[in-house]
Amino acid sequence: MNIETIIFYFLAFIALASGAFVVLSQHLVRSVFMFFVTLFAVAGLYVFALADFVALTQVVIYVGGVLVLLLFAFLLSSKQSLEGMEKIPSGLLSAHRLPAAIISLAFLFLLCFVFFQIDFENLSWITSAKAKENVILVTDNTIRNIGINLMSKYLLPLEMVSILLLMVLVGAAHIARREPNL
Repeated sequence: MNIETIIFYFLAFIALASGAFVVLSQHLVRSVFMFFVTLFAVAGLYVFALADFVALTQVVIYVGGVLVLLLFAFLLSSKQSLEGMEKIPSGLLSAHRLPAAIISLAFLFLLCFVFFQIDFENLSWITSAKAKENVILVTDNTIRNIGINLMSKYLLPLEMVSILLLMVLVGAAHIARREPNL
């Protein structure tokens, strides 16, 4: 086994273990911080898949944006709502978790079925891309093209998304703020 394989399996183990901890933990703060670890491990896996732009957006958007919003919502939530969450039964297969467990196992079965049925090397779009020599190499620079398009052709939609995220943040702060009882 070479060093790349060891690093890949290590990142995959971290992603799976921290993801399981996020789902199974009863402590909200620990779940949010382990979600942080999960997102970084998934970004590392994207780097191994030669999807450097996806890895970068994973870190910037999910770790830098969504996770901060989760922490912000947690810190601004009231004590009563957090105490209500602690009263939920914590059994591994309790009645309120059973539908989610059934759906998750069905998706896992479907994913495994498809994975073992498909011959990935002989898919038509892969063989035609190899025949036309339309293959992305490790040395190809795709981020430069994406950056140029984002800052020129798609600048207005990018700014609209940033304004939308700002409005969501202001709305979350307004909803979380406690109004005095009159």
